Amino acid sequence: MAAMNVRITDTESQDERYDLFDVHFYTDTIKTTVTSHPQIITQWINETTTTHSSSSRQLMVGLDVEWRPNFQRNQQNPVATLQICVDRRCLIIQLIYCKSIPESLIDFIGNREYKFVGVGIESDVEKLLEDYDMSVKNVVDVRGIAAEKYGMRSLKNGGLKELCSVVLEKEIVKPKSVTMGRWDSEWLSLNQIQYACLDAFVSFEIARHLNVGASASAAPTPGC
Repeated sequence: MAAMNVRITDTESQDERYDLFDVHFYTDTIKTTVTSHPQIITQWINETTTTHSSSSRQLMVGLDVEWRPNFQRNQQNPVATLQICVDRRCLIIQLIYCKSIPESLIDFIGNREYKFVGVGIESDVEKLLEDYDMSVKNVVDVRGIAAEKYGMRSLKNGGLKELCSVVLEKEIVKPKSVTMGRWDSEWLSLNQIQYACLDAFVSFEIARHLNVGASASAAPTPGC
């Protein structure tokens, strides 16, 4: 396994509507945007879909969410951040601070021609629906595919760290202090931004290695 090499650099955006970071994961650099502004969200989505419009491959998107942990029995904190990653571009949306959810985002995650991939992604998608009435239509949990490909039944219930180790042969660190942190903070720490970005990026990379988005659908899914 390759020696771990992870760091984050603040690129100091001059626009108050968003912040930009370079998250470095081994030899990859993920251009990461953090925002709650609808216009920036729409701009990122438009750039992403335009870039991939000429590709014969189905658009594949790594997806993950974070929320402040529930420490009380009847407490249900809403999703604080939604992370989406395509190739080496990641968007961290601070949903909890969005004045409105742009239609561009609703349409994007609801597009059945796009594949949204992750580890245990069904629970994330369910919480998005419960908290914000946002419906992700085409979801793929990479655990079952990895379990079949590698002949390891344990991967069906594995976490991102295990999948990353087996599929990518790389180590990802998920400190409990960050996992259990204040994801509802208006100003996320560098450690939180790095953590959130890598959850979505590593999910994307695992799916890419497993060839999840090998070909685009020939016809729309029934019910579109």
